[in-house]
Amino acid sequence: MSEELLVRHCAPTLASLKTGNMFTCRFSSAEELRESVRSMNRRLAGKGLRVLPLRYREGIGLVYVYRPGRLDADLADAAACQLLAERGYPCGNANLCVKRLCCRLAQDADFPHEIGLFLGYPPQDVAGFIHRKAEAKLSGCWKVYGDVEAARRTFAQYKKCTDIYVRQHAGGRALERLAVPM
Repeated sequence: MSEELLVRHCAPTLASLKTGNMFTCRFSSAEELRESVRSMNRRLAGKGLRVLPLRYREGIGLVYVYRPGRLDADLADAAACQLLAERGYPCGNANLCVKRLCCRLAQDADFPHEIGLFLGYPPQDVAGFIHRKAEAKLSGCWKVYGDVEAARRTFAQYKKCTDIYVRQHAGGRALERLAVPM
């Protein structure tokens, strides 16, 4: 996977503004995906970041870049825990939840709707998407069912961060320098 692709899709996570991001990337094999992920982990682990291959199908890998400490906190939220428990996740252990997510992605053609919790989306909005799809108040980085103004501010913050990070990376700043330590 290219650094440019990772920066473009994961800038808010690199900047420690967001729990995680996911993106797809072409790979010639599952082994190439795994090696690319290992390489990125060697470079980013010291910054509190983890890179995981969530799925590989027909030459396309789904890559998850996240901050484990933030994910622990996000999934410990009572509303998030309830949504996960309803879907068979072992609440209270983020690592096991990520493993369960990988299993769900491998078994299902569609994305499990709870995936938003792994990306730092508000539990209220994830629940709204699951139970009231047509009633979203705003659509941006995710569909908003709760606090529209807070979501607008967050969307703007993520866009500004991405613009700055893409520009900095194109100007020669190394990926490791863009990743904020946690």
